This record gives sequence, structure tokens and C-alpha cells, in this order.
Amino acid sequence: MKLVLKLGMVLVVSLAVVGCNPIRAIKSRANACHNKQPYQASASVAPLKIPAGMDVPDTTNALHIPELKEPPPTPRRGKDPCLDEPPPYKVAKPTPQA
Repeated sequence: MKLVLKLGMVLVVSLAVVGCNPIRAIKSRANACHNKQPYQASASVAPLKIPAGMDVPDTTNALHIPELKEPPPTPRRGKDPCLDEPPPYKVAKPTPQA
């Protein structure tokens, strides 16, 4: 009986140490940056049409998303790491003038 209790304690402690790492690894692979994400399929909708006789809502503070006029970033390949943070940005220091 003591052996079963010791094995059970070892199992509980080892599970606590390991945590959910294998589950997170599977989930992170499923949601990797290389896969198409649900938000990438979103599209804009037509503006709200107000029926005649109704008040127009105040849209002065509405969020306007500008059109993207930059080229898309280079696609990442299967072995490339996901970019959780933007790459470092270094500005060249100007040379001192004499």
C-alpha cells in the first residue's frame, strides 16, 4: 500500500513539474504564425444605412482604419520563428561635422 502511495505522489509531483507544456506546445503549433489566422479573412462592410425619419448617429469619434499602402511583409516559412515582437530598429548615428 505504501508503494502505491509513493508512486501516486511521484506521479502527482511529476505532473505538477511538467505542467501543461505539451498541451501548450500543441496549441501553439495549431495557432502558429505560419497558418492562416481567422482575422485575415475579415472584410469591410458597407456603411450603416439610416432609414428615413431616423436620427443619424454621431460618428465623429468613430474608428477609421486607413488603407494599407505598404507592401506585405515577406512570408515566413515553416522553420522560421514567429515574430512576437518587431525586429530591432537601429538608426545610424550621424557623423560629427568638423
